[in-house]
Amino acid sequence: MAEHSLSKTLRYRWFIFWTLAIQYLLVYFHRVAPAVVASDLIKCFQVSGASLGLLASAYFYSYGVMQIPVGFLSDRWGAKKVIIFFGIVASCSSLLFGLSNNFGLALLSRVLVGFGVSAIFIGTMKILACWFRPKEYARISGMLMSIGGVGWLVATTPLALTSQMFGWRASFIFIGFISIIMTLISWKIISDTPEKKGFPEVVEPPKNPQMFNKGYFYGLNVILKERHFWAIAIWFTFRGGALFGFYGLWAGPYLMDVYGFTQYETGNILSMIAFAMIFISPVLGHLSDKTLSSRKKILVGSSIINILCWLILALCFNKLNRLALYVVFFFMGITISSVGTIAIIATKEYFSDEIAGTSMGTMNIFPFIGGLIFQPLLGHILDRYGKIGSTYTPSGYQAIIWFLFIGSIISLISILFSKETMKK
Repeated sequence: MAEHSLSKTLRYRWFIFWTLAIQYLLVYFHRVAPAVVASDLIKCFQVSGASLGLLASAYFYSYGVMQIPVGFLSDRWGAKKVIIFFGIVASCSSLLFGLSNNFGLALLSRVLVGFGVSAIFIGTMKILACWFRPKEYARISGMLMSIGGVGWLVATTPLALTSQMFGWRASFIFIGFISIIMTLISWKIISDTPEKKGFPEVVEPPKNPQMFNKGYFYGLNVILKERHFWAIAIWFTFRGGALFGFYGLWAGPYLMDVYGFTQYETGNILSMIAFAMIFISPVLGHLSDKTLSSRKKILVGSSIINILCWLILALCFNKLNRLALYVVFFFMGITISSVGTIAIIATKEYFSDEIAGTSMGTMNIFPFIGGLIFQPLLGHILDRYGKIGSTYTPSGYQAIIWFLFIGSIISLISILFSKETMKK
């Protein structure tokens, strides 16, 4: 009888996974979408490029600020309640963005979208940790990241086509209704633990439940005092800086200004980051859980490959052929984006389950800190090298690539000081 109940649990958890994974797909859609409909937004609201940049980045500010609070709330209230509440906010905000009749309202709705989706990743990781065994956790997290990559792709060509046919407003209103439906499905299907659904537990329950009563700052204090936490935090800051600072902003201009690619050709090369997320994230999870039985080996190995990628770009910054650029950008996607969930999992495993959400939420701030620092910093480096007409100089782009190469070395040194968390 017990074996039959466990079998039902193992089947039911996949309904939970796919429900949450679709929610996570929508997170990535909202993250990337404004860049695809940028020209439409400029025409509609009659704003400058700088104002458009503010509109796009508003998502990141509210998303980043909320990471520690949503982690704490997931530990305190339960991840399901947090996902439902924040999911309602995200759904309504997407509708509001599609209906906005002025720039101020559009900006507010983007802030609220970032606020709403900020709970999905941490809440999902918290729930999956209760439904999947530790030796399955990296693989299932890799699958989640893969679905996020699908969301990235959905927000590119498919969004561009639907916006051309029906308008950008209709696209965001449609996504808002999809979000409402998924939130309702989440309320019906997901559960914080198997026990709350009447199933047997898949993993051991928390060993120190009284920690819940010690308050927000107690758990945060425990996390920030752990020196191995900071080894991953420094690594994540540089990874986020490269992902959001270079690939999220300057990689496109680099390919167009230095190589003379069209916007379409540039988009195809940049899509390698998303394809790496989709196809390689589950592979890294399997390597971590099964083949290597290690989190640290994955993080160190990917960091070494990342250094080699930056070195190739720095030495051959204007000499690589198209195929070589596709390959380098694909490996960059693996070593900057796909590997991120392994670092989040390692962070969770440093601490007890009672503060798992808080620890993951705290760590998830650092990639955004890196992005906020590196985006203007890389722009400042480019400005120092001046412009040729309306484009930045090749030497300026080479300088920021060398800068990111140095950053990748610092990342490797930092991650070497981390601790292996995978139990043999």
